[in-house]
Amino acid sequence: MKNEFRVIADLIEENTKVLDVGCADGTLMKFLIENKNTNIRGLEISKEKVQECIAKGLTVIEGNAEKDLKQFPDKSFDYVVLSQTLQAFLNPELVLSELLRVGKRAIVTIPNFGYWKVRFHLLLKGTMPITKTLPDEWYSTPNLHMCTIKDFVFFVKSKKIKIFKSLSLNNQNTSLINDSNLEIKNLFADLGIFLIEK
Repeated sequence: MKNEFRVIADLIEENTKVLDVGCADGTLMKFLIENKNTNIRGLEISKEKVQECIAKGLTVIEGNAEKDLKQFPDKSFDYVVLSQTLQAFLNPELVLSELLRVGKRAIVTIPNFGYWKVRFHLLLKGTMPITKTLPDEWYSTPNLHMCTIKDFVFFVKSKKIKIFKSLSLNNQNTSLINDSNLEIKNLFADLGIFLIEK
């Protein structure tokens, strides 16, 4: 179980309705059912991953968040989770607004392109970095819109989206992000986790 999933679970209240967008093999879904007694659904683009989820007894539909979130009614979920996927969409702004339409709150996690190891690799080697949260070569990466924790914070504020909780994750360490430590967290966290509401 990824530490990121434990942090996400801590942000979700028990007995709530959750949609996991880009749920992959359903690991987070299973964890939330077992530990938070959630009523959870998944949306996943990969047919193979959908079949894996269904084999585990999870309720998942095949679909692309950029097109298929519109089938869900407004505020039909208490929480919508998007884990390390925002940067892979052609139109992340559209996806974010759909998450906040479908869910009362959204939990978004992003790999931080401002992380010092990423900056250092780019500075020293002059090539696109490969890290635990950015594991692919530049030519085979699904990531289209890389951003930093700072970029994401500025973006949601500019869209008048409320940030209820901002957390930085580095290995096993989780800490709060606020205006006074944003620069430091942007440098030392490899993942940002945000609980947001429109």
